[in-house]
Amino acid sequence: QVQLVESGGGLVQAGDSLRLSCAASGRTFRNPAMGWFRQAPGKEREFVGAIKWIGGSTYYADSVKGRFTISSDKAKNTVSLQMNSLKAEDTAVYYCAVVGEIPWRHLIAGALPVRESEYDYWGPGTQVTVSS
Repeated sequence: QVQLVESGGGLVQAGDSLRLSCAASGRTFRNPAMGWFRQAPGKEREFVGAIKWIGGSTYYADSVKGRFTISSDKAKNTVSLQMNSLKAEDTAVYYCAVVGEIPWRHLIAGALPVRESEYDYWGPGTQVTVSS
């Protein structure tokens, strides 16, 4: 079993920055990826970005590219989501998730999983509210 716990959410103003963290514990995987998703009120959960645990390559949704950065700290088994230039439309519950082993089709393509269904474990989420 794997436990994921997000932290760092809160209320900020538009233009501010916020850093979310996701602490992982439990079983280890051979070639995992960690992803961030978010769900705004009345909307479906959407992909934000992901990082390959081995190698550190990242991929972001167009809506956050250039503003958000994902990084990992292997010593602490944590993944962070640095969010800059926040906008009101970034308001959502943010979730971290893990893919135990990146599917071959993604590895061959040099891509990372972006669909919810591809992720095996999820954290409970942390609320981010951006006031305009």
